[in-house]
Amino acid sequence: MADPHQLFDDTSSAQSRGYGAQRAPGDLSYPAASATPQAAFLADPVSNMAMAYGSSLAAQGKELVDKNIDRFIPVTKLKYYFAVDTMYVGRKLGLLFFPYLHQDWEVQYQQDTPVAPRFDVNAPDLYIPAMAFITYVLVAGLALGTQDRFSPDLLGLQASSALAWLTLEVLAILLSLYLVTVNTDLTTIDLVAFLGYKYVGMIGGVLMGLLFGKIGYYLVLGWCCVSIFVFMIRTLRLKILAEAAAEGVPVREARNQLRMYLTMAVAAAQPLLMYWLTFHLVR
Repeated sequence: MADPHQLFDDTSSAQSRGYGAQRAPGDLSYPAASATPQAAFLADPVSNMAMAYGSSLAAQGKELVDKNIDRFIPVTKLKYYFAVDTMYVGRKLGLLFFPYLHQDWEVQYQQDTPVAPRFDVNAPDLYIPAMAFITYVLVAGLALGTQDRFSPDLLGLQASSALAWLTLEVLAILLSLYLVTVNTDLTTIDLVAFLGYKYVGMIGGVLMGLLFGKIGYYLVLGWCCVSIFVFMIRTLRLKILAEAAAEGVPVREARNQLRMYLTMAVAAAQPLLMYWLTFHLVR
């Protein structure tokens, strides 16, 4: 029975049933909320096991990709060809424009491994060819724009034509090396690097054509064509004729002469392509 001196009814039991346990006198926090569905799912042992299994599969997949990516994209090798610095780029550009002043063309090795390009100006790299190709496309767009002939389709055709010729060059050289049976350390990436150096001279020719007309174009492009010819001869002969020199094969031996002709043909093709890909950009 209720106390006759009690002014209000005791409703603490009802509050406990409706809102849970009563708070402590000094506790200002809210009552604990009921568990959410997400928390209940994570607390389930089956879900925890599924999450652990999924994480394990993801880790195994990442490890598998890291191990086999070199089969399709030689990331490790590409890092070597982009190991350059500002000093190397400046020296390499000087070598491309003035190869007549350079004497030592041997690539330096360290424990049967060629040193990084930033330590050896004779080492091939992909940074200069890649940047030169992009700059060539931009300069071609500028030249077309000054002649009111610019269009995205024409600029795309210019870039795709340059890439197509580069691909054909690489394939033709690889086939020729196979037919001549040349055992060389010249790789496909090396070929792309050496053949990509001609874009530097093409940029110079087109820029001089824009500034000084046809005369400037022919003067600068002619100089660059002779320079790239000398550069390719002195570079590739160490790659293609190295085996013959090591074996002491006479110069007039038939196979050795084929190697010399191949070296000359690759070097002679560079000026022709430089003119073919730029003459229509200067009016």
